[in-house]
Amino acid sequence: MGCRLTIVDDVLNRSFYKLGLVVGRQPGYFIIIPILLTLLMITGYQRIHYEMDPEYLFSPVSGQGKYERRIVEENFKVNYSHRFNVGRITRAGRFGRVIIVAKDNNTNMLRTEVWKELRQLDELVQNMTVTMPNGETFTYKDECARWEGQCFVNDILNLDKIIGEVERGELNLTFPIMFNPVTWEAHAFPVFFGGSKVVDDIIVSVPAVQLVWFVRTDTKLQLDGRGAAWEDAFLDTVGIAEDTGRFKHISVARFASRTLDHELEKNTRTVIPFFSSTFILMGIFSIVTCMMGDWVRSKPWLGLLGNISAVMATAAAFGCAVYLGISFIGINLAAPFLMIGIGIDDTFVMLAAWRRASPKLSVPERMGIMLSEAAVSITITSVTDMLSFFIGIFSPFPSVQIFCMYSGLAVCFTFVWHLTFFAGCVAISGYREKQNRHTITWMKVLPESRARKEEKSWMYRIFCSGGIDAADPDNPVDNKEHCIMAFFRTTMADLLNNNAVKALVIVVFIAYLAGAGYGVTNLKEGLERRKLSKVDSYSVEFFDREDLYYREFPYRIQVVICGEYNYSDPKIQDEVEALTKSLENTSYISNSLYTESWLRTFVDYVSRNNDYLNVTIDNEDDFIQNLKELWLFPANPFSLDVKFNEEGNRIVASRFLVQAVNISGTNHEKEMVRVLRNVVAQSPLNASVFHPYFVFFDQFELVRPTSLQNLCYGALMMMITSFVFIPNILCSLWVAFSIISIEIGVVGYMALWDINLDSISMINLIMCIGFSVDFTAHICYAYMASKAKSPDDKVSECLYSLGLPIVQGSFSTILGVVALLLADSYIFSVFFKMVFMVIFFGAMHGLFLLPVLLSLFGPGSCTRKKDDIKMSKLEKCYPNPYCIPHPQLVINDQIYNGKNLNPNGIYKIYGDDKDLGIGTSGEDTSESSSNQSQRRQIGDDEKGRKKYDDGWKRSGYNQSTSQFQPSGELDLYGHDMDRNWQRQRYEENHRVFDSHRKPPGATRTRDDDWISSTRRTSDADQRREGTYRVMRAHSHHNIHRSRAPRRSNSHHNLEHLDYVAEMRFP
Repeated sequence: MGCRLTIVDDVLNRSFYKLGLVVGRQPGYFIIIPILLTLLMITGYQRIHYEMDPEYLFSPVSGQGKYERRIVEENFKVNYSHRFNVGRITRAGRFGRVIIVAKDNNTNMLRTEVWKELRQLDELVQNMTVTMPNGETFTYKDECARWEGQCFVNDILNLDKIIGEVERGELNLTFPIMFNPVTWEAHAFPVFFGGSKVVDDIIVSVPAVQLVWFVRTDTKLQLDGRGAAWEDAFLDTVGIAEDTGRFKHISVARFASRTLDHELEKNTRTVIPFFSSTFILMGIFSIVTCMMGDWVRSKPWLGLLGNISAVMATAAAFGCAVYLGISFIGINLAAPFLMIGIGIDDTFVMLAAWRRASPKLSVPERMGIMLSEAAVSITITSVTDMLSFFIGIFSPFPSVQIFCMYSGLAVCFTFVWHLTFFAGCVAISGYREKQNRHTITWMKVLPESRARKEEKSWMYRIFCSGGIDAADPDNPVDNKEHCIMAFFRTTMADLLNNNAVKALVIVVFIAYLAGAGYGVTNLKEGLERRKLSKVDSYSVEFFDREDLYYREFPYRIQVVICGEYNYSDPKIQDEVEALTKSLENTSYISNSLYTESWLRTFVDYVSRNNDYLNVTIDNEDDFIQNLKELWLFPANPFSLDVKFNEEGNRIVASRFLVQAVNISGTNHEKEMVRVLRNVVAQSPLNASVFHPYFVFFDQFELVRPTSLQNLCYGALMMMITSFVFIPNILCSLWVAFSIISIEIGVVGYMALWDINLDSISMINLIMCIGFSVDFTAHICYAYMASKAKSPDDKVSECLYSLGLPIVQGSFSTILGVVALLLADSYIFSVFFKMVFMVIFFGAMHGLFLLPVLLSLFGPGSCTRKKDDIKMSKLEKCYPNPYCIPHPQLVINDQIYNGKNLNPNGIYKIYGDDKDLGIGTSGEDTSESSSNQSQRRQIGDDEKGRKKYDDGWKRSGYNQSTSQFQPSGELDLYGHDMDRNWQRQRYEENHRVFDSHRKPPGATRTRDDDWISSTRRTSDADQRREGTYRVMRAHSHHNIHRSRAPRRSNSHHNLEHLDYVAEMRFP
């Protein structure tokens, strides 16, 4: 075992081997049961609940903004039916809002023809008829929010009575507030005018005007019934008017509280049509990739079935999640694209393991070997992906939690479905291959070697022949090496082993890190609302106009003070005033002109008018009495800002309003909220600040620390997981290094690719943790486990095993998500961009960076410097214990003193490469591996072969078996199956040796039996590439040698690669 703790590995191998045997014997059950379970699970879709509320999905579950809102609503509940004030709302409610600009690109809206159409627009909205599903109809005036019985109206439109004078320059509009000389209404221009040009407090031009309409939402019926219906009608009516060109002078951009809900639903509908195209694309890719020149061993339909398995698993997982009561969100539709990519990766791994298993084995045995060898690869991939998604469940954002729950279940189901449904399909295909049937027509065909012998037509040989000749399974015609795998072993490995190329790779890596570092320093945070909409949505124009014209005075912020304070106490008054001034002195809050403070104005009113009022506010009772009589009368909005106890003699909560100024961008909004909360926290009063959008702004504060936390925990979990499955601490450290490097690259370059750090990109960062392990862990393990002597050979060996599957896995995953880029949605384009980056960076690390770094700085082996090989006495007698020489010969009871046969000159028929358990999809069978070893040994010339034959003739001439003096039976393998095989061969050769060599009455020794078993062979052992030679024993002796033991069923039992590779008898 050395320094490797292979308990988990061994358990997986044994368990998967047993599973493979069962699947191979009864494949039908493993196909039918997953299909029935899928059909059962998808019935859960009838109970599906769509969640599209953006506030719930993209704001933290326990954000401070929600806590502050709860405080405000407990003390100052909004009354939409009688006491509605737009500056004091706590939730968005139901509303319609428009931003209007001039169609002629004139920057001044203060024109008569413009104001006329603004009035027409207002009348259109107020008079439109809304029809409920039950046939009931109503208009805006029936459901409008009211103040003292009057509908909320856009009083700015009353400027139409003086707009002509304003246009002619006869009347000036003073900023920020002005009384209408006709109606005597106070017009707060910053509320309605956007981007105003002001000179000496006189409005010179107004490029944009906004209007808004609110409906009642006091009850759930009003909110989700009438309110929602009115918003839909508003959006449709205004949209039709704008699209049909009803207005000649104004351009209208519309928005409602349900707009983001609609946009999330549109995102969902947009990506659905690409399911079919993605499935077709992935089907074609998998079919082509799984094709081979051999029409029997080619498995194109299994590639397609791998896609079907992933689709079935995802559908079943989603149905299971619905049955568990988990809400469904539109982002979940990105998961099937990812699952198809993950599923086809597992398909390649399992098919490659099938091809490595010997075709001479029965189908159940071959299935057992296939699943045993693929166990580590597909399990570590699935476990790391599942863990990365399950880490995301602990995120504070519901959108992240829901997506990770659905995706985690989908990964789990995909893993199980591939071990059952897809494995059953492989078994059925295996029986077809065993019968040498064509992969498409299922007709029996001839192998290429026999087709050549029987002189079949070239069309038959190209389009029909395949499989191996059962009578001659080891011939090189039917066992060919995969050219792409050979390319990675020779060309690519030689390139990376070049010192100049190594230097270039390191330089490129340093440049990569430098670019990523620059990107990290420029990373933006926050999810902008416009990015939740489709690019062609009507809301995008609204958001653009809002950002352009209405960022000077964007938010009316409420400051709430809770507690039974004595407001008649000058000390309390000073503390409240100090808090107000502290807020006004920040760079985010405007001056006192825009502040609404009942306490400030009341105290100032009493002090300035005390001569004729003759009132006192020095004690609490007089203060409260005069406050109610003089200041908090019903028509005054300040009456909404003071809450009394049940007796009405003490103030338990109060509120004042301040105006945010010049706030642009998510980073600015985040800093504003942080500064304002710090100001109120430093006050001795129990105060808090609130605006309805603060609930969304909380994500800006949490996204960065949450992402860092998830990345750290994820990297640690991946390192631990990789150590469990690949028990080598150095390998785990290299995996951790790769994860950190890849994640830094993804974070850095996503900033350069115009991706913000938000809840959407956080989902992808969590997902990328698992994806970054897939390639790097396998490369590290392959290099560490290699028994090659030099780093160059180790690089060659690991690239030969993993180069092709890395390329295939990369392409399959990227192809699986490429359709998301076509959805024309920020949400899904982020998925494509980040998955593309993590797969591309992971593949580059696996194919180029890690082989170079490991060859330069990695250890020579994952085992101890001194291999723990227990050699027998016979092995220790020879200078090269890795090569078993001929047994010592005795002639006439004396040791033969002739020319000794050089052990190093023994002609080796077989070679064996350690299987690293990492999947490839090349045409590499166990026979092709033997031919690869044969081709490396063809350096011997004919003279060497003749000398080899003569040596055997001389050494065995006229010798009895008792004259052989071997040390004893060698236990070359540690696996029970191999020891059983040796015992079986021992008993068979015991009988053969007795029948052929032992004189009557002679006694046998155990050494004689061992020599007999080691000299017996089959004709296939003497196959040479392109020629066939049968070594015939001379008539005066008949010594047989056994076939070299077949490779272990578990690649992990071949602990000593070179030892086994050299252990081939002539």
